Amino acid sequence: MKPFTQHTGLVVPMDRSDVDTDQLVPKQFLKRIERSGFGQFLFYDWRYLDDGSDNPEFELNRPEYRGATILLARRNFGCGSSREHAPWAIADYGFRVVIASSFADIFYSNSFKNGILLIRFPEETIEKLFARAAAVPGWKLTVDLEKMLITDDGGLELPFELDEFRRNCLLNGLDDIGLTLQKEDAILAWEKAHGVV
Repeated sequence: MKPFTQHTGLVVPMDRSDVDTDQLVPKQFLKRIERSGFGQFLFYDWRYLDDGSDNPEFELNRPEYRGATILLARRNFGCGSSREHAPWAIADYGFRVVIASSFADIFYSNSFKNGILLIRFPEETIEKLFARAAAVPGWKLTVDLEKMLITDDGGLELPFELDEFRRNCLLNGLDDIGLTLQKEDAILAWEKAHGVV
């Protein structure tokens, strides 16, 4: 997993609550067995019209948000089923950070395991961020995980909180396999002592 220390990116505001995992990746795409290539299906039902062309009204299709890597949303983002395909699609599309007032628990956990930083702020703060995104065309944020701080070119300095375990995993690029491999010597010693190898 790619380590996350600091990221600067264009923000796309998605002024929606309760964005569920079926909107993130519709069920018809869950038959794929690889973890890559899901970015093309992210928000599929919202991104595309019935004829397969881009929906010009959808946020990600608007020219000013092309290439956005930070997603700003509202409460209960990632609710619905526990499909890990949702964070796969978010990461594959190119998002490194999602900011919202709350996230569904399983989606929250799965996102960190796939290298995506999720940041929670109170509703009042989210409202101010949406206002700033509307007022500043091409608004970019810098998210510094080492300093636990979000900044922009307009003087914004917004500290955020994250539990130390998840912070450490992201800073060091550790998913579940990476965490296990940190104990490789102990695992090999146990296997040797028990005749496994």
